[in-house]
Amino acid sequence: MKIKDAKFVMSNSDYTKCPEPNMPEYAFIGRSNVGKSSLINALTNRKNLAKTSGKPGKTQLINHFKINNDWYLVDLPGYGYAAVSKTMRAEFQAFLRDYLAKRENLICTFVLLDSRLEPQKVDVEFMQWMGEYHIPFVMVFTKTDKLNKTKFIHNMKKYEDIMLETWEELPPRFYTSSVDKTGTEEILEFVEQTNEAYHQK
Repeated sequence: MKIKDAKFVMSNSDYTKCPEPNMPEYAFIGRSNVGKSSLINALTNRKNLAKTSGKPGKTQLINHFKINNDWYLVDLPGYGYAAVSKTMRAEFQAFLRDYLAKRENLICTFVLLDSRLEPQKVDVEFMQWMGEYHIPFVMVFTKTDKLNKTKFIHNMKKYEDIMLETWEELPPRFYTSSVDKTGTEEILEFVEQTNEAYHQK
């Protein structure tokens, strides 16, 4: 898939006010500072479609982008640490849960994970929650250019071990770098194939 057109549609904190659910939708989420905005910009081949920031927790709303006039890419607030009050964080979590569990045209959620780190409790718990609510997701490991092969293999094995304690099999996995665009073609190919299946229904 080539992304020819990518435009911002709207931001809000209420899934009922999102755009009409008339196109397939793919959400991107992860812990703050996982490299989400950079990966979205690499996928869409745009420098500033999603705003990157050195300050974790910058994305605080559900942000919709229309891609090729055919599907929505959704940039969601990070979970876990964010430089906001506990009250505001609780509000984030409430509207995020509503969006993920109730948005009818949400086809798949890309859960971003920092490949440099061993499995983090908050990431594992979030994926567990997704599984309990039968919300389809894939695992996307970011920043793969930042670690050597030995450490990468070690961390991926740790993820496999901890996930298989509660999962019969692992969800699909993608390995990415927004610096050299590793994995971006694979993600777009996955979206394209999933869209084809969606339109054939």
